[in-house]
Amino acid sequence: MGKSHLFTKGVSRRDFMKLMAVTSTALGLPAAVFPKTVSAVEEAMAKPPVIWLEGMDCAGCTESLLATLNPSIAEVVLDMLSIRYHETIMAGSGYVAEEAYHDTLKENFVLVVEGSIPSKEDRYCMVAGRPFRETVLEAAQKAQLVLAVGSCATDGAGIPGACDVGAIGVRELLNNNGITTLVINLPCCPVKPATLLGTIVYYLTYQEAPPLDLQARPKVFYGSLLHDNCPRRGRFEAGEFLEDWNEPAQKEYCLLLKGCKGPKTYTDCAQAWWNDNANFCINAGSPCSGCSEAGFFSQFSPLYAKQENFQLPGIGQINAETAGKVVGVAAVAGVGAHFVASVAKGRVGKNTKEEGEDK
Repeated sequence: MGKSHLFTKGVSRRDFMKLMAVTSTALGLPAAVFPKTVSAVEEAMAKPPVIWLEGMDCAGCTESLLATLNPSIAEVVLDMLSIRYHETIMAGSGYVAEEAYHDTLKENFVLVVEGSIPSKEDRYCMVAGRPFRETVLEAAQKAQLVLAVGSCATDGAGIPGACDVGAIGVRELLNNNGITTLVINLPCCPVKPATLLGTIVYYLTYQEAPPLDLQARPKVFYGSLLHDNCPRRGRFEAGEFLEDWNEPAQKEYCLLLKGCKGPKTYTDCAQAWWNDNANFCINAGSPCSGCSEAGFFSQFSPLYAKQENFQLPGIGQINAETAGKVVGVAAVAGVGAHFVASVAKGRVGKNTKEEGEDK
């Protein structure tokens, strides 16, 4: 493939190199390996076949990928990957679609799984006349790599997790069935396009997974607490917490009392925003829901109720394990009268069922 193929698809060499530079920087790849990265992706544009399976999901991760701007979805589908099977975007259907799936199983392909998998009766989540669980197991055994995208696929979480079908994630399913194919978890609800494409670029470059954490997430995307980089961090340290959604003066205040899970959520959302860096949850006025963490949504609900109970010396409980560590002595001293007044009024450090239990 290479340079001539890029030109025929309307992608200039300059645009391609710009894309690779941005992606390499986001991944933290050393400048010395940039030529290797470019070469690996160009060679892979003989296009690594991709099977994309959808189980119990809302197709939100698919919609997220389709909305990618840099690169565009046209560049992703036509130039970066060869998506052979994807029920939502493929033109074929019925027997033609199934034939494409079975033909791709014979190649060295990457498997992407979106949505959780029922662990109970086979009558749940039937695709092409067979249980979705069987299809995932079949494809995973033959894939060179499995990417579980979105919170449903990584942890069996999300809305399907509330149903009585025993929803589980991909890694748990494969472990239960003795399948050792490498699984990389890319949570968030939905997954970010840059996270998915960046992980694929890394794998194509090194033929191995990027450094992963205990939840099998790439550390480059899930290695820091959202709280550390939150644009409202200064408000937290100043003891300014939003209590009334309708009070204009509190518009930019810390959202901890409104259920923000940022102090225990590992994600790069505060650094890499959605929709080509247009916005992200907290900037839009919504508390972090912790969707990149195992246990979302069951262990993080109610989403708008304060769950955290940290301990700030001489003031009250607000979170000893995370926020307390990064705030530091100077910040604690600077919390001031506003925070003390909040404690006195019982707004902070109160442990009620309405506000949530200690986790």
